[in-house]
Parts: sequence; structure tokens; C-alpha cells
Amino acid sequence: MRIYDEDYFDDKNEFFTLDSFEFENGNVLKNLKVEYTTFGTPKYNDEGIIENVIVYCHGSLGNFASMKKILPLVGENDPFDEKKYFFICLSALGSPGSCSPSSTNLKNKFPKYTIKDVVNFQKQFLAEKFNISHVLGMIGNSMGGFVSLTQAIEDPDFADFIICGVSSYKVAGHDFILSKFVNEIIESDPDYNRGEMTYSLIRTLRLANLAEFNFGLSKKALRDMSNEELSAEFENFGNESINVDIYDVKYCNESCMYYNVENDLGKIKSKVLIISCKHDPHFPPELDGIPMSEMINESELIIMDSDLGHLCFNELETISSQLADFMENFEG
Repeated sequence: MRIYDEDYFDDKNEFFTLDSFEFENGNVLKNLKVEYTTFGTPKYNDEGIIENVIVYCHGSLGNFASMKKILPLVGENDPFDEKKYFFICLSALGSPGSCSPSSTNLKNKFPKYTIKDVVNFQKQFLAEKFNISHVLGMIGNSMGGFVSLTQAIEDPDFADFIICGVSSYKVAGHDFILSKFVNEIIESDPDYNRGEMTYSLIRTLRLANLAEFNFGLSKKALRDMSNEELSAEFENFGNESINVDIYDVKYCNESCMYYNVENDLGKIKSKVLIISCKHDPHFPPELDGIPMSEMINESELIIMDSDLGHLCFNELETISSQLADFMENFEG
């Protein structure tokens, strides 16, 4: 049962500044803004460190408010009971609320970053702001799943559990080609290298984002709409997408494009719950969730049946009982 409005987090952002951050490629930025929010009930150990932290990792170009996806499940005795756990969600490196090409105004001169950089940025923030070097768990959807898995590989003792949703162990096949296509669209505009928005770049941004339209809802959900409804949704999707900075889109797209941890999954020591959706156009279970569950020791797998497809994290309450069973092992 939802006990908070879905816009509960929209105005609950806070900010922290990292003095400096070094990227994988050796570039260093100073005074990096981190946007974040917290929720729940912190419990402290004898050293005064919060020991019941669950970090929520959002999808591509999401932000701190993406944690609203768990709001239907934070009531008393729910899987993510707010009295048992303390949640932290930051806008990831590259997302406009935190340090990104647009927020720094570096645009196309922003350092190229990888998923490992996103992980290190988050880990450094948790250490500097909260003095946290270990968390109870991590929940990640889509790109957030990349972040959670990479963190568990880079530091196997960092999290007791990981919930990896509508995600994968690598970007390949149709998803890789989609990323290449988005890049091609953006790079085809001669104005891209100018480092400032022009009318042409706004149009290009809209086209690049429209390439993603078919990869959200299930094929059935799209087929059930009339052509008039589809045209209207398509138009709205394109119009809303121009509110995002084209340089943020390009850099985020490239950070995900070459993500591949297939050969390192055996390093994971955290307990892993994988959530796939039968109708996910990005990461269908047979290509991603099921093979990943077979490669990660003692992992658990839930396959949702939702017409929301890749967006199925918006109805996690439909698998509340399975989530509760998993979370019984991790009392905050």
C-alpha cells in the first residue's frame, strides 16, 4: 500500500561537495557537486556509523528522486520498511543534479567517464559524507544495476546484498547497436563540437531520444494503443526529451555502451536478487536475467510479467511477497 505520494522526493534534495575526484582516465575535477536524498531510520553501531544503509542506484540520467519506485513498499512490515532501513540515493556522476557535462558547463570538454567512475564517485561520496565503507545493500534498476554489480565486483565486501533489476551483466546485441545509433545521430550534427546548444542540436537531441521510444513499454502495451494514441505518445516523448542536455545524453550513453562484467561475476560475494521482466525490450530474461543468474553464485531470480516492460520497477508492489522473502535475510 502506497503511504507517500509518488512526488514525495521531488523537493527533498540536498547537496554535498567533493573536493576533488579522479576519473579512470586520470582526469581530475575539483569541487564536484553531489545531489542526494535520504529516507528511513538510521541505526548506528558502537562506532557511530550507520549500519542499516541501503543505496538506491537509478537508471540512465535519473536522479535522487528515482527512489520513489520503492515508496509502495516502505510501510510497516513491508519489504523495505522505513523503520528498519536507512536509504540513500544520489544523482549519479553524469546526471545533471550532480557533477555532469551540463552542470559544470564543460559540455563536450567534460572528462569521459565509465560505469566504474560512477561507482567510485558514489563510493567516495558515501565515505566523505557519511563515513560509510560498507552498506547493508544496494538496489539498482537498469544502469543502476550496472553500478550495483560493478561495485560488488570491485569491492566484494562492500554490500551484504544487491537487488539488480531490469539490467544485465553487459551491453550487447540490439542494445549495443541502439547505443551506436544514438551516438551516430548526435555526432552527425556538426554543431555538436561547438559545446553550446543550437536549434540544430535541440532537433538532434529530440531525434536521438526518440530512438529509445520503442524500448520502454512492452510490445503488447504499444500494440494495444491506437495509432493516434501512439503518435501522441511519440510526440510527447520527443518534446519532453529536449529538456535534457545533449552532452549529458551523449556521455551517459557512452558510459553504458562498453559495460561488460561477464568475466568478473564470479568475484561477487554479496547475496544477489535479479529482477527481470518477461516483456522488457532492453534486457529480456532469456538473454540477460536468466544467464546472469546462472553465472552468479547462489543468486535468486524473479521474472515479472508486466506490460510496463523495462519500466516495471514502477510496480514493484506486484512482487512484494517475493521481495519480503528475500529481505527477511537482511533485517536492518
